[in-house]
Amino acid sequence: MTHTISRGKGSRTIRTAVAIGAATLGLVALSACEKPTPRATVTVGSDSVSTEAACYEDNGKISQDKVLSCAKEDTDTSITVGQGDLLRIGVDPEIAEDGWVLFLNGQPAVTDRITKTYRSFSGDAFFQNGGGQQGGEAQSVQLSIVEYDGSNYRGVWNFELERESAD
Repeated sequence: MTHTISRGKGSRTIRTAVAIGAATLGLVALSACEKPTPRATVTVGSDSVSTEAACYEDNGKISQDKVLSCAKEDTDTSITVGQGDLLRIGVDPEIAEDGWVLFLNGQPAVTDRITKTYRSFSGDAFFQNGGGQQGGEAQSVQLSIVEYDGSNYRGVWNFELERESAD
């Protein structure tokens, strides 16, 4: 006589229900997550800071008023720029595909569209003439990278550039 060991239908039903519940919970958790925005990075020497967009519209456009408002938002992403330093800006390829321009302190500064993922600038240029304000050299300026395809804006990334003290 042969005996078979049976686990019973109850335990298989419980395992199946647990597996379905875990899969459903995983799908719900994934659908609640937002896709992160592309990133922009600013590098000076060996120091780098990176951030996601302050404002971003993945499949659409942002109004010019919204861009100007976003470019003036405070940021805690900052980097120090010394006299004579080279400031390097890097953007995700999807930003470069549309193109990007630069704003200083909420105002357009480099309006010729850049369509590369990387560009270098003299750090001193960002602080001249008060960084776009009246007066002498600024001690800090807000740099905004603005994704712009020539007719529509899609995103704004903000960085605070702080002038290295001459102590």
